[in-house]
Amino acid sequence: MSTAEPEYENLELKNAHLDRSKPYPLDGILVVDLTRVLSGPTCARMLADGGARVIHVERPPKGDDTRAMGPYLPDGSSEYFRLANVGKESIALDFTDADDFAFLKKLISQADVVVENFRPGVMAKLGIDPVDLVKEHPRLIVASISGFGQYGPMHQQAAYDTIIQALSGVMASTGFPDGPATRVGTSLSDIAAGIFGYCGIVTALVARERTGKGSTVDIAMLDSTFALLEHGLMDALGVHERPERIGNRHPFMYPFDTFECSDQPLAVCVGNNHLWQLFSEALGHPEWPTQEGFVENSDRATNWAQVKAAIESVTTTDVAETWRAKLEAAGVPVGIVLNVDDTRRLPQIIERGMVKVVDGQEVPGSPMKYSTWNSYGAQHDAPVYNANGDSIRAEFDS
Repeated sequence: MSTAEPEYENLELKNAHLDRSKPYPLDGILVVDLTRVLSGPTCARMLADGGARVIHVERPPKGDDTRAMGPYLPDGSSEYFRLANVGKESIALDFTDADDFAFLKKLISQADVVVENFRPGVMAKLGIDPVDLVKEHPRLIVASISGFGQYGPMHQQAAYDTIIQALSGVMASTGFPDGPATRVGTSLSDIAAGIFGYCGIVTALVARERTGKGSTVDIAMLDSTFALLEHGLMDALGVHERPERIGNRHPFMYPFDTFECSDQPLAVCVGNNHLWQLFSEALGHPEWPTQEGFVENSDRATNWAQVKAAIESVTTTDVAETWRAKLEAAGVPVGIVLNVDDTRRLPQIIERGMVKVVDGQEVPGSPMKYSTWNSYGAQHDAPVYNANGDSIRAEFDS
């Protein structure tokens, strides 16, 4: 894997899907972003990538909590804030100030979408209850993202990503049987809620075009994470068995796991007997598909430890890249286990614009690629605190 710094710029010259001159699918949509930290800002950033104008309303005197969270760039700005707020504008409004609050309501009156992630009930206490806002502005979409949703016995409890990972079952599902329950190595619950928030908002916008009606959208981090647990839900809901941690292997298919090589692990997914035959031949053991206990997928899943030992007796004799090349040539799904710093250097990641440069800063690109619409995503960096305050006030006060 190359250690040279990739060239992320001028992506549109290499890939027509990343033509920055194309129109955006959400062009003309105005979003008032009342969120902070990660789940809500992620949702609103996705709307900005789709071309919506997103005005991030921040509370004085310091703004979004993540502006004070590292890692920091040499100019002192927060990378945490940047990744969740690329493409937005910033205005500082004090909700306890009568003039600022009146301006906020004026801003909302002209918006298509409001996104908020206060604890349930806070918006009502502020005088901008989501249900009342939709009654007052019948075409408005108000999306509320919270730990547990707007109703239910836990809805008033505070939540952060790790709490939701613990409660949802994803933490107990992650790791090896002889190890502790383990947090997924990213803020999965925050990001999942942001993505489902985006899905709910865009769905509501489509429905509004058809019916003329706005709506509230209620997104819970717990709901969003629980919905992702396909294997665990198969066990818990389908056959009423208690799922256990199984490490990197698939519960129903084998070999579908990571395997040690002489330098680093290799992920292999053999999902049927045809692939098992190809895999065995590529590793120099064409006899495996007829060996007792190795014949059918159900046999291999039951005897996975023996199958894994046999495979690793071969893979540990050479480096992962050697086996990756052989297995890929044989048509077997395979991939080396990479650090994210390696992943960002993959030609596939670079060519598809999953890292781009905006205003001199490297930021993630949009994973959604359109034939008709702009797939590049937002084209300006996350805003400095209150950077657009004066211009926004002048625009909407007129």
